[in-house]
Amino acid sequence: MIEPRGWAAGGGGGAGAERQMLARDPDQSPAAMGTFGASRFLLGAVSCTFFLAVNSLYSSSDDVIELTPTNFNKEVIQSDSLWLVEFYAPWCGHCQRLTPEWKKAATALKGVVKVGAVDADKHQSLGGQYNVRGFPTIKVFGSNKNKAEDYQGGRTSEAIVDAALSALRSLVKDRLSGKSGGGYNSGKQSSQESGSTDKKDVIELTDDSFDKNVVNGDDVWLVEFYAPWCGHCKNLEPEWAAAAAEVKEQTKGKVKLGAVDATVNQMLASRYGIRGFPTIKIFQKGEDPVDYDGGRTRSDIVARALDLFSESAPPPELLEIIDEGVAKSTCDAHQLCVIAVLPHILDTGAAGRNSYLEVMLKMADKYKKKMWGWLWTEAGAQSELENSLGIGGFGYPAMAAVNARKMKFALLKGSFSEQGINEFLRELSFGRGSTAPVGGGAFPKINAVEPWDGKDGELPVEDDIDLSDVDLDDWDKDEL
Repeated sequence: MIEPRGWAAGGGGGAGAERQMLARDPDQSPAAMGTFGASRFLLGAVSCTFFLAVNSLYSSSDDVIELTPTNFNKEVIQSDSLWLVEFYAPWCGHCQRLTPEWKKAATALKGVVKVGAVDADKHQSLGGQYNVRGFPTIKVFGSNKNKAEDYQGGRTSEAIVDAALSALRSLVKDRLSGKSGGGYNSGKQSSQESGSTDKKDVIELTDDSFDKNVVNGDDVWLVEFYAPWCGHCKNLEPEWAAAAAEVKEQTKGKVKLGAVDATVNQMLASRYGIRGFPTIKIFQKGEDPVDYDGGRTRSDIVARALDLFSESAPPPELLEIIDEGVAKSTCDAHQLCVIAVLPHILDTGAAGRNSYLEVMLKMADKYKKKMWGWLWTEAGAQSELENSLGIGGFGYPAMAAVNARKMKFALLKGSFSEQGINEFLRELSFGRGSTAPVGGGAFPKINAVEPWDGKDGELPVEDDIDLSDVDLDDWDKDEL
C-alpha cells in the first residue's frame, strides 16, 4: 500500500515529540491520548507560543503570501487565480527545510500562480477545514476552490514550479473547453463524472511479453505493478487510463503506459523487487529502471511522461530561414520561435558562424522541454524581418523570441553567449521580460535565399579594366 505523503515533523522529546507523534499519526489526537496525554499535548502547545511568535518561516519581504482565517476566503476562495498553499508548523523540521524551496518557487511563479502559506499550528481551524493531518501539507486550489487537491510532487523549487505550470495548463485547457470544474485534478474529475474506465491505451504486460516490449524496445515506458484487490490500485486505474490516452496522443506513441498484474506475473514482481501496490517504474532503453515518485493524478502522470519524452528526444532542429515556408511553419507550430540574426559571412568566416550556431544548438538542447522553434538568418538577408523586430541593420549577432500567435517579441539585450542567452530564455520561460509588438502587427515578408553552403564567403569579383586603347604617354602633357 502507498504510505501517506504528508511529512511528519522532526524534533526531540517533550512537546516536540508529542507534535511529531500527532503529525505522524492523525489518530493520535489529544482525545485519543487520554487525559494525561492530552494535558501533555496542551502544555506543549502553550510552551511553544513564544517560540512560534519569533520564528515565523515567512516574512512580508517574501513572495509567499501569508494566509489566515481572516484573509483566506477573499484571497484564495474568491480568486480566479490558481493557488498553491502550504499548511505548515514553524516547529516542523520538514517545513523548515521546505521553506527556501517554497520561497524560490513563489518568486519564480510571481504574477503567474499565487503561492501562499498557512501557519496551521496557529490557525488550527483553517487546517482542520482542509483535513490537514501532517506537516507540511500542500493543497492546490484550481478553478473549483471548494475542491482543493493534494499536491503529491517533489519538494524542490523546480518540481513545485513544474507542477504549478502543469496545473495551470490543465486549468486553462478546461476553461477553453467550457468546463467549470477544471483544475489540478481535472483528469480525475472528468473520468469519475463520465464513469469511464476505458483502458484501451494501457498495455497489459506479462512475464512472456515484458522483455520484448519493454526491456528490448526503443520506447520509454511507465509501468504500473498492481494487485486486483488493492484499493489504491483501483483509485489509480481511471487516472492511469486517462493519462495513457493523453500521453499516447502527445508523444505519438513514443512514451507508453503499461500495467502488470503482479499477483499473476510473479516472476516480474520478484525480478523488480515489488513489495507494495501500486508500484510504478520507469523503463528507458539502456538504463536501469527507476521508481516513479510523482503524484497519482492524470496531470501529474502526463507531466512526468512529457518530461521523459523531451529528455529522450533529440534537440530541436536549428533551421536557416531560406523562405517564407520555413519561417512561418516553425513560428506557427511553436509557442515561441527563437530567431538569431548572425553577422555576414564575410565578417566572421565559416569558423565564426559555426561558433554562433554551436551556442544556439546548446541552448536548443538545454531548453528542448519547452518545445520552441529555432531559426537563424544572415544579416541583411531578411531586412523586413529585422526591422519588424527592432534589430535594424546593426549590432550583430542579435536574437529575438517571437510569439507568432500574439505577434509579440522579446529582444536579447545581453551578450550572445551561453550565459547571456540562457539568462534571456530563463526569464522568458518564467513569463518575465519586456515584450513589444511585432512591427506592422503581422508576420513580415520573408525573402527566398540560397542556403549557406558551410564555406567561407568570397568577395565579389571586380571587372577587369582594358587599358590597351589608352595612350599613357599623353598623361604627362599639360592641356591648355
